[in-house]
Amino acid sequence: MARAKAEQQPTTGATLIVLVGLSIAFLLFMAFLNVVKSGSILSEANFLYAALIFYCGAGALYLGFGVTATESYIKFASLATWAGLIANTAAVAHRWYEAGHPPFASLYEMLLSFVWTLAALTLIAEKRYGVKVIGTVTMPVAIVGVVLMQLLRSEVRPLVPALQSTWLHVHVTLAMLAYAACALSFALAMMFLIQDKAKTESFLAATSIFTIGIYAAILTRFERWGGLNVVAWDAENKSEMFISRGVRLFVTIPDLGWLMLLVFCTVAAPLVFYILSRVKKDESSLATANRAVFISILLQILALVFFLLRARDGQYPSLDADGMYPTTLAASPFILSALVGGIFANLLYLLLLWRRPDLEKHLPDADSLDRITYKTICIAFPLLTLMIAAGAYWANRAWGSYWNWDPKETWAAITWLVYAGYLHMRITRGWRGRRAAYFAILGFAVVMFTFFGVTYLLPGLHAYA
Repeated sequence: MARAKAEQQPTTGATLIVLVGLSIAFLLFMAFLNVVKSGSILSEANFLYAALIFYCGAGALYLGFGVTATESYIKFASLATWAGLIANTAAVAHRWYEAGHPPFASLYEMLLSFVWTLAALTLIAEKRYGVKVIGTVTMPVAIVGVVLMQLLRSEVRPLVPALQSTWLHVHVTLAMLAYAACALSFALAMMFLIQDKAKTESFLAATSIFTIGIYAAILTRFERWGGLNVVAWDAENKSEMFISRGVRLFVTIPDLGWLMLLVFCTVAAPLVFYILSRVKKDESSLATANRAVFISILLQILALVFFLLRARDGQYPSLDADGMYPTTLAASPFILSALVGGIFANLLYLLLLWRRPDLEKHLPDADSLDRITYKTICIAFPLLTLMIAAGAYWANRAWGSYWNWDPKETWAAITWLVYAGYLHMRITRGWRGRRAAYFAILGFAVVMFTFFGVTYLLPGLHAYA
């Protein structure tokens, strides 16, 4: 029996590797055929498409390792990540050459640099510290980043006067390095919680709260009669439509709001069952919660599909102006990325639920992971500090004031305070273990809101980024 098991595992490993390899080859071949027709091979879009394919393949293999602990998956996942990083590097170089400046001038370019840095740090953490399963967290983040890039405005535009400064390069380089280090500390903290044998139901509650937050934010666009408001899109100028300066024109997609409300109730169900299990001391409620997670994933995928179909290229009425106005996915990149992010978060929870009992043997010990997380934040914090200082100096030169209480500035300061709190509590109060890991996870959530949420919800002087 033991011998049969030993012989079976390599076969299973080879099967997934072959499937992922064939999928990558097929997608690249189809892309090549399209490129041959268009005649443009060495383009930024093609490099990014190749990077997306390789990152998806790497993500699948990392997830496969998390479930089966098959060592061969890691080797090929690393190769796929390297291939994705090379394609990503080509996209960065192409952008730099075409724009005549480093890719830091827009949200699209910042994402391009962020994903590159995250992939590089993933390989460093895997090689230097032996955290083999870290790609199960970082690769989904990279994939969402590349998908989001496909929807943002990507054309090379002249720099606005405020960006025509060497301090742009300094400020944004520091930001991308800091944010990527924060993402790595988040992944390491997650690995620590797995190694420290944190209860699976704790992850259940956290995942449910995260997904509830996503759909609560989306439902801020809910109309009373069940529609969902999205931004109108000017296809000719490839930009959002505005009623007046700084005021976007919204159109309403009928009935989509009801679907989002239904999904919101579904993603809240696991948290309700979790609370019931804690109150009643009833383990059966946890089993029901796990089934509810699976159902919520199906409904989230349904919501994503309907959003893609309805918002891709449609014309809808507006409550702010007469007539029908077009919209497209490029007008709502953050809604799309939020939907995809919610699905990924729930899939990661299922990975944790279905993981092999001996997965912890393939990770560094808990103390090492706690120490590496601390070292990563010790790198991220000075970068955040220098980023804010460089930004303040640049703001004074561009706008005549070191600090303007712009939403981006305010949330950058909040991010800095969160990580300062982490270091303070660790050094002065000796915080270690789970409390420190939760703090690192909270810090990355704040980073993501500063990076994406502020741009989407609280536009200000940093509206271009």
